[in-house]
Amino acid sequence: MNVVIFGVSGMVGQGVLHACLRDERIRSVLVVVRTPLAVSHPKLREIVHSDFTDLTAIRDELVGLDACFFCLGVSSAGLSEAEYTRITYDYTLAAARAVYAENPALTFTYVSGEGTDSTEKGRSMWARVKGRTENELLAMPFHAYMFRPGYIQPRHGAVSRTATYRVLYRLTSWLYPVLRRVIPRHVTTTDHLGRAMIEVVGLAGTGPTVLYSPDINRLGASNAPGSPLSA
Repeated sequence: MNVVIFGVSGMVGQGVLHACLRDERIRSVLVVVRTPLAVSHPKLREIVHSDFTDLTAIRDELVGLDACFFCLGVSSAGLSEAEYTRITYDYTLAAARAVYAENPALTFTYVSGEGTDSTEKGRSMWARVKGRTENELLAMPFHAYMFRPGYIQPRHGAVSRTATYRVLYRLTSWLYPVLRRVIPRHVTTTDHLGRAMIEVVGLAGTGPTVLYSPDINRLGASNAPGSPLSA
């Protein structure tokens, strides 16, 4: 399958890219970035593009795709609702419309978050905006899956772009085995998240369209190295 990833410079995007490059079912990986990646791989191709609200200039490059893994996101801390909406909602919908126009049978996966507000009426600004984004994607005529992980443990050198999160992960990474035992329904890893995104493409619109950490971990383990389904 041929896939495109948005947000590959973030922690989740790094995990998804790692999973895609390792998976033999993925023939090619296109990444849309603002600055060139320091990564080279035979399957990898990148497009440098600055305006994520308008992808018209690169539409011809977004052809022959089976899936779009949208991992681009930002913390709402310090942002107004308008600023957060521009990045969270506007960027996402611009990408969704662009890839759908060229690939109507495509599967679109979106990394949202545990606590997202599907009613769009709650008190939490970030949750309302994420909920609105999810609702718009689910209404589009492609196969869409919303990923709502809780705590995500980075693997294989994946690093958050947010300084506060980087410090938090450094201080709490040793807690992951404890969290996995105490609150297993609320934790996952970048490994499981990346593999789960690949797995949902094969579901072709079936199954739950909103996936939480237990769903992510179940799907992410189905083709893990050493499992019966591993390539």
